[in-house]
Amino acid sequence: MKKDFTPEDELLFLALGGSGEIGMNVNLYGCQGQWLMVDLGMSFGAQEYPGTELMFADLQFIEDRRDDLIGIVLTHAHEDHIGAIPYFAAEFDVPLYATPFTADLIMRKLQEAGITDQIELIVIEEDHGSIQIGPFDITYLPLAHSIAEGNALLIETPHGRVFHTGDWKLDEEPIIGEPTTEEELREIGDEGVLALVCDSTNVFNASASGSEGAVFRGLLEEVHKHKGKRVLVTTFASNVARLQTLGEVAEETGRRLCVAGRSLDRIIEVAKDSGYLEHFPDTVDFDTAMQLPRGQVMIIATGGQGEPRAALARIAEDNHPLSLVEGDVVLFSSRVIPGNDLAIGRIQNILAHRGVVMVSDKQSFIHVSGHPGRPELEALYSWLRPEILVPVHGEIRHMMEQGRLGKACGIPKSVVQKNGDIVRLAPGAPGKIAEVTNGRLVLDGDIIVPADGEAIVMRRRLARDGLLLVVLEKGGAVQVEGIGLPLDEDYPAFVAEAVEDVKKALSALRGPAARDREAITEAARLAARRAAQRWSGKKPQTRVILPLEQPVR
Repeated sequence: MKKDFTPEDELLFLALGGSGEIGMNVNLYGCQGQWLMVDLGMSFGAQEYPGTELMFADLQFIEDRRDDLIGIVLTHAHEDHIGAIPYFAAEFDVPLYATPFTADLIMRKLQEAGITDQIELIVIEEDHGSIQIGPFDITYLPLAHSIAEGNALLIETPHGRVFHTGDWKLDEEPIIGEPTTEEELREIGDEGVLALVCDSTNVFNASASGSEGAVFRGLLEEVHKHKGKRVLVTTFASNVARLQTLGEVAEETGRRLCVAGRSLDRIIEVAKDSGYLEHFPDTVDFDTAMQLPRGQVMIIATGGQGEPRAALARIAEDNHPLSLVEGDVVLFSSRVIPGNDLAIGRIQNILAHRGVVMVSDKQSFIHVSGHPGRPELEALYSWLRPEILVPVHGEIRHMMEQGRLGKACGIPKSVVQKNGDIVRLAPGAPGKIAEVTNGRLVLDGDIIVPADGEAIVMRRRLARDGLLLVVLEKGGAVQVEGIGLPLDEDYPAFVAEAVEDVKKALSALRGPAARDREAITEAARLAARRAAQRWSGKKPQTRVILPLEQPVR
């Protein structure tokens, strides 16, 4: 291994995102001096990064080696697999590869970003399409997932074959698409699989995830229960199979369909352009939906994760053309993404206060996951019989558990890695050989910055302790203003005392210090901050503003 980590006559694997977390999937395969990227995803902002909405893997490792990157292959169209493309793909200047549905969504992102002329997007056949990129021969293998055209990748290299699952599950009634069969997967196993790089998300689930066909029957039964009531269903916009199911449920229960949410409108349009949702019923606009008898309309709305600007939140807050009243029903045909519990609970409490009935997948069979439970993982192991298991797409606890499961099922070697670990898959014994710098970036306004950069750290401090401003005027007057301090009626008394403390501290300066701007600033800062701590128990961020000339005392 060269010090610059250029892959030699070997097969390397490196996750820059998605290993040790759920989301931001970015994986690299290295061979014969070249790197192949699989997926380029993002996550949505977290509370620990206040003021930001999007989060990305730090791609510095491959940015420093962009001349060795030969292509970016996308497994499917979820944001945690393609969401970072508009922000980073242009600088790599390599082709993107995707099946039609995924390619259409990517193209729309590129158009919105105004960079379609900077990126080559190559559309692969939807079913078992294959490409050759440098030392990698890649075949797309359709697998069921909660979006159209979910794919695994069979990556053939001079050192053996890698089966990269992407996000997947087993589904005997997938509604949309025809997944690769057990027989085909067994044949791949018979021909030999060096490494299985596998989704870990649902490894703790003791049962299989279930089928979309069963969800159709569950939703049909549930909607039938609510005759005469307006029914709203919230689900993941990207789940085309679920949208197909809801269209059929609406027709079978005699309801007109109304769609609320721009992401739903976009997905329906892309799905139809790609040959899906051919029999999706015509929808009605908001005004028509509100004029129909309550039992003759079904609304599909975005916002099942508690997003404050999504349709469901606006409907709950009575800030949308659509409305719900006491006795109406909301079906949550989606799972709670970890971290969204509080936001979802807030919306549900608003709905509950208004007397709206809510049903989740814990009460009725109206949702299934798009990721494999233990029985599905065990089945795939038995079909492919890989020499090496590399868990990805999960927190450390998920990946460690999948590593244990793989060993228990007879896989000879399990390599549990994390973002930044370079793993040699071949030749020789597989294992981690180095660790490279990795981290997170966030979109802060219009700028991508380090997630733990000075701006974000300062924002956390301000949120925790508040801000204190001290203004020293030319005539010697002092002004103090506290922002975010828990003082309320004590605030005027605090300001008066802080002003006196600052004046005393400045008067105590002697000799050169009395004329030194840095000494003056520090004396004023410390005096005001100590006063704030004395009054509030807080240590606010304190800033001193001096006049252009030193104050006359």
